[in-house]
Amino acid sequence: MKTFNLCFLGFGNVGHALVRLLGEKSAEMREEYGIEWRITGMATRRAGWIASAEGLASESLLSAEFAAGSSSSQSRIGVSPPTNVREWLEAARCDVMFEITSLEPLTGQPAVEHVRAALESGAHVVTANKGTIVHAYRELRALALSRGRHFLFDATVADMPVFSLFRECLPAVRLQAFRGIFNSTTGVILEEMERGRTFADGVRRAQTLGVTETDPAYDVDGWDAAVKTCALANVLMDAPLSLDEIEREGIRGLDAEDVRAARAAGRPYKLVSRAERTAEGRIAARVGAEQIAADDPLAAAGGTSLVINFELDILPGLTLTAHHPDLRSTAYGLLSDFINAVRAET
Repeated sequence: MKTFNLCFLGFGNVGHALVRLLGEKSAEMREEYGIEWRITGMATRRAGWIASAEGLASESLLSAEFAAGSSSSQSRIGVSPPTNVREWLEAARCDVMFEITSLEPLTGQPAVEHVRAALESGAHVVTANKGTIVHAYRELRALALSRGRHFLFDATVADMPVFSLFRECLPAVRLQAFRGIFNSTTGVILEEMERGRTFADGVRRAQTLGVTETDPAYDVDGWDAAVKTCALANVLMDAPLSLDEIEREGIRGLDAEDVRAARAAGRPYKLVSRAERTAEGRIAARVGAEQIAADDPLAAAGGTSLVINFELDILPGLTLTAHHPDLRSTAYGLLSDFINAVRAET
């Protein structure tokens, strides 16, 4: 039974949820897949580059003392001298790196460099950072293949196993178009406005639920949804779509009275993402507020729920819905990718 050294680059709410889920699922991973694990690397802005090839205690990493950046906490769990990502990966003897830093939509950095460094060091990479797919998918995929490693990212879009579904269960299909509601924050804000509350109230509510990006502007201005749209098109439609090719408009411009009137008429506003192949063979993509009829497949998305409707050359319509996903949903996407990355090695 092989023990895999796990490294976390970024350790926010999703990282904490993943550590807890790893603990909960340890027995199943051991018994069903022959997988043991230990955390040997942790890197955050506050804590710096921490590595211990013998393993870091999960309880210490989850402690308030560690979250506060206490030097005594860090020294107790073992601080090593690395000062950059490549030294850190080597010191931690990393087998699998979880890249779960905050999204930077315009360049994808430094997450792209983090993934590149991990693959070049011989580690598998599992990420929840959409920027890596938008800005460097082909490069990183080719690098992973050349090193015999996996670069997996099921946790990046809508808390659903979208990429593995197409990879494993839908061979030889051609994706013609998709529409979806990919951003929970805007769903919460619009529902708060429908109830007579303010836009700012909606943002605070979404932050309380823990569904916003570090900077909520990335949600409300449509960047998060646009990045997810770009990621899906790049991978599932094999299209070199760039972020600046996506028409993007967030929800800031919506009038509160119009939002309430749309709900009363049974056609509420949602932030909708869409992409389709054109007759000329290019991909046309857009993110913007649209009114959704009750019989539309996207009407299933209420509150924090997310939904994607695919149009395929074989199946005329395939809809996936994540009902009220939470941090555990995202953490599970990372966990499943970890298992799929290493199961052939056990």
